[in-house]
Amino acid sequence: MAQSGRPVKAFPFLVMETVIQAIEIFAAVTGVLYVLLEILQKNAMWVIGILTGAACAFSFAVQHVWASMGLNIYYLAVSVIGLYKWRKDSAEVGDGEIHLRKLPGSVMAWSAVAFVLGSLALTWVLRKTGDAAPLLDASAAVLSVIATWWLAQSYLRQWILWIVADIMSTALCIQTGQWWMAGLYIVYSASAIYGYYHWKRKGVFV
Repeated sequence: MAQSGRPVKAFPFLVMETVIQAIEIFAAVTGVLYVLLEILQKNAMWVIGILTGAACAFSFAVQHVWASMGLNIYYLAVSVIGLYKWRKDSAEVGDGEIHLRKLPGSVMAWSAVAFVLGSLALTWVLRKTGDAAPLLDASAAVLSVIATWWLAQSYLRQWILWIVADIMSTALCIQTGQWWMAGLYIVYSASAIYGYYHWKRKGVFV
């Protein structure tokens, strides 16, 4: 009887593992679509962002990577703000043009302070909660929070922040064994480099 019970006990674990893998694949597919729409600066990007954020949040939660889970929940909220601002700014440029806003020095300053203090504070918290990679998780999460806000404001240099954050996230996913997610962030890194030059070439300040 004991032997016949073992497969039953293992079944929920196998089902959850399959679900996680399916979600990671879904996140990878929608994530690539998200980046493509971001490069082209299409408002539909924010809708895709909601779906990708929800999938990634679940995946990171199961892996006990709490900061990245919280980051993706944050994406859901910023997506609403970004959609509103992009729809407003897109009315001021022509077809095929990218609407840009100038990055104030004050925003750069508070962003730098927020990154340093936020990373230190979040690292301390994550160590207390048993995070799998507290320093890397915290740094990638805080930088991505700032980059997402810059994206909603249509700052060209948001792409630079994403390049760094995506490289960090790739290392984090490899360290925690999330191979589909690691592949996703490698694509993100390459796309961010292209996105920077595309926005710079097509951009119009509004």
